[in-house]
Amino acid sequence: MILSQTIEANSLVTLHYRITLPNGQPLISTFEATPATLQLGAGEMLPGMEKLLLGLAPGARQVFELTPENAFGPHRTELVERVKREHIPDEEIEAMSIMEFTAPDGSRYSGLVREIDAQSALIDFNHPLAGKHIRLEVEVIGIL
Repeated sequence: MILSQTIEANSLVTLHYRITLPNGQPLISTFEATPATLQLGAGEMLPGMEKLLLGLAPGARQVFELTPENAFGPHRTELVERVKREHIPDEEIEAMSIMEFTAPDGSRYSGLVREIDAQSALIDFNHPLAGKHIRLEVEVIGIL
């Protein structure tokens, strides 16, 4: 197998990465653990992040600042819904906790309970990082 010199659109890449908020608050990092191996173009990484990796070579270490549009998308108000209490599992639920829901087709999805009372709950189905600027740091280890 011939190792590529730089990352291309369909490369298999081994790298360390760290995602933080602009203030440095860490969200996820592989630098203290096993590096990640990702197949570009396979949906394993956001397309906006994949584009930033193109052309990087093994040994490259780079930091990128991403706007919400290039990261986890804008916060969409239509994904915040008020759900009647009778449609919520009968369990102890607190505001700012994550709940899992099952769609009629059997698929599962999560939502953040923004507020809850005896009648209903306000559930935010946006990705937790939607609408946020993030910092992505990568260190390319190898390219296949």
